[in-house]
Amino acid sequence: MFGTVTLSLLMGFAKTLALFLLTLLFSLPLGLAISLGTMSKLKVLKYPLSFLIWIIRGTPLLLQLMIIYYGPGIMGNNIWGGDTTGRFIAALAAFVINYACYFSEIYRGGIQAIPAGQYEAGEVLGLTHGQIFRQIILLQVIKRIVPPMANEIITLVKDTSLARVIAVYELIWAGESFMKSAGIIWPLFYTGLFYLIFSGLLTVLFNRIEKKLDFFRC
Repeated sequence: MFGTVTLSLLMGFAKTLALFLLTLLFSLPLGLAISLGTMSKLKVLKYPLSFLIWIIRGTPLLLQLMIIYYGPGIMGNNIWGGDTTGRFIAALAAFVINYACYFSEIYRGGIQAIPAGQYEAGEVLGLTHGQIFRQIILLQVIKRIVPPMANEIITLVKDTSLARVIAVYELIWAGESFMKSAGIIWPLFYTGLFYLIFSGLLTVLFNRIEKKLDFFRC
């Protein structure tokens, strides 16, 4: 039984890991783009993006998952289909939008925390705005945002369990299935071990990243 449970949980964890990694792959750059948009002087860009962030931050991720997956079908255009791939893509879309908005606020806080004098110094040196951002600002922003980013990313590990609401077979779903089929609860505690180990590894990773950036104090 232990081997069967472990194999099933590993399959569920593979789906959880895929959702986690793909969410980061798309939401980190999208979050940066959104943050730059909210700081733009173009009102047609700034206000809609700020409104989107307000909506996403003010509503539960669980609700967003349900709306994104079920909404198109209710309106007569089921773009996701009913198979496992469609459900996974819908979950991924919800996670990317949600976390991109949260990441955008972290990026914005990091960028706006940089003293204006550093931008002016770059201009005096004849650097373009792009060069100033890449060569002067970016490293300082990264140093500032690593701790809050680490918190959000570790939260993402646990939030992936919400994908089960649209029947995505992930780690919690795998553990719960044994409670329903075999009447045993210990696999649920076993799933907790997976989350603890994964979160622990990420904590160690981010601690090392912070130490690597200690040379650049801002």
